[in-house]
Formats: sequence, structure tokens, C-alpha cells
Amino acid sequence: MSGTPHTPVAIAAALAAALALTGFASTATATTTTVTAGPPPAADEVLFDDFDYTGHDDPALGAHGWTVRSGSGGPGVPGATWAPENITFAKEGGAGGGNSVMTLRTATSGTAQSTEQAELHTQRMKFGYGTYAARVKFSDAPASGPDGDHVNQAFFAINELKAPMDKDYAEYDFEYLPNGGWGENGNILYTTSWDTFNPDPWEVVNQHTEERRSVAGWHDLAITIDATGITYYVDGRQFARHDPEYLPEKPMSIDFNQWLIDLEGQTGTEARGYDQQVDYVLHVKDQVLTPAQIKAAVEERRAAGTTFEDTVPAASPAARP
Repeated sequence: MSGTPHTPVAIAAALAAALALTGFASTATATTTTVTAGPPPAADEVLFDDFDYTGHDDPALGAHGWTVRSGSGGPGVPGATWAPENITFAKEGGAGGGNSVMTLRTATSGTAQSTEQAELHTQRMKFGYGTYAARVKFSDAPASGPDGDHVNQAFFAINELKAPMDKDYAEYDFEYLPNGGWGENGNILYTTSWDTFNPDPWEVVNQHTEERRSVAGWHDLAITIDATGITYYVDGRQFARHDPEYLPEKPMSIDFNQWLIDLEGQTGTEARGYDQQVDYVLHVKDQVLTPAQIKAAVEERRAAGTTFEDTVPAASPAARP
């Protein structure tokens, strides 16, 4: 995120009912290949990262085009900080082997000053039509301390809102709220496709789909974008299909973050921490892959010993603010 509020339309049932989910025709054009069967197609423009790093300060992270967020700013609790040290890396099977996994930790003692959030995003906004995929572990319970905070665990693509109701804005989210928030009282998984919004007064143009159930544990998440619309998958199942009115006009960055919506879910002052984990990320430019082909593309790279690959060309604007 770049400091703009990042909130699905379903802040509360009453607000959601009041906001019309309308959109505007996209001016984007692209040639996209849809592949429905067989092995993953040959692709010259791919981002793959197995997150095989030593820590948040590993020089390879920056060299590979990632930024570990620091400082303050939205989304989340006003006055909270984005703590680089809250992003760590470890082997699933311990030091002896296994896939490397990234952990994003959000910690708080119930005050804005004690709240630390975590975010990793690409330095460049160069991703558009094609396939986005990641294996993500959501959590319902804190890693330590009492439960109840309004946590948001997210995987998404986004570009910059340069002005209220900016028509070049785009955002495509998976967001899991294990303890509710935005007027929800329990587990909810959102997918939201954004056309634009105005932060003040709050006005949105988006389309969203949600399921009210626990999705704790590891899940294969995918977003495909082509001229016909946006499709979201969870563990190979089509979760949502959103309309072409919400297609991106400008390139985006790829992001993972975990943050607190507010401090109202758990009002105690005992320290607690929540973890979200990520196994890998894959983007294939201008190609729509099936879930089976995503799995095959990841397995192919791991079998070859490839832990990082980025052949997606830079776009203009190149650097994320």
C-alpha cells in the first residue's frame, strides 16, 4: 500500500447496502492467452519467488525487486508502525530443509503506539493482465497472547490512487478477517475488485464476493485477469468472477500485508502477535493459467532448483512511490 485507505465495501451491512456497485468501462487493451489444459505454457515474462531469504535485511530482497515497508501510514490503526523486523524467513522443515516460508507478524498491546504491522511489496508497478498466484497460510488464532483483534491478512495487486475517484486506480484483493471487523462479527474472506474510491467522504466503485467461514491454514490463491474479467480461485475452486468494468488501466505492484483494522476487537493491554505466512508467489504476464497449471509451473521451477525468476519487463511508471 502507499498510504491510501484499503477497505472493502463491506464495512458494515448498512454501508454496503448504501453503496452502489457500479463501474466504468475499462480502456485497457491486452492480448491474453487462455490455457485450459495440459502442462504450463512456455512463458518469457514471469515472476516467481520461493522466498528463500535470510531475513528482512537480506540484500537479495532489494536486488530481487522487493520493498519491506517501514514507517507509518495507512491502512490500519492511525499511529501504528510498519516494522521491517516483523518479516522473517525460515525453512518449513527447520534448518535441515524444506521450502522457505515468509512470515508476516502483526503485534500489539492494545495501543496505537504498540501496534506493529508488516508488509512486503514489489518496488515496481509493472504487473497487469495475466495470472497471479500465491500459497498463503491464514491464521484464526494468535501466535501468542489473547485473541480477538480485528486482523486483516491480505494478498493483492494494486496501483496508486493519485486523486479521489482516480479512474486509473486498480486493486484486486484477497483479504481474510479471522475475527471480523468492518461490521462483521466472525471469520470472513473477501475478494474485491476495485475501479476507484474517494477516501473522504468515503465513496467506492468496486465489486466484491465474500464467504463467512474459517479459512485458517494453507491455501492456494489465484487471480486471473483478461479482457473478459477477473477470476479468483481458492484451492482450485472458482471463488468469484468479477466484471470487465473493473479491469486495470495501469500496471500494478504485488503485495502481501497483515495489519489491524482498529483496536476495538480486543481491548486488553496484554501483548499478542498474529502470523500470516507465504510459501511462494507467481505471476505469468498475459496468460490465464488453470490452478493445475499454476501448480505445475511452481513444481517445475522447484525441481530445477529455481528460487527466483523475474523476466517481466519494467512498465511506465516504473517505480512505486
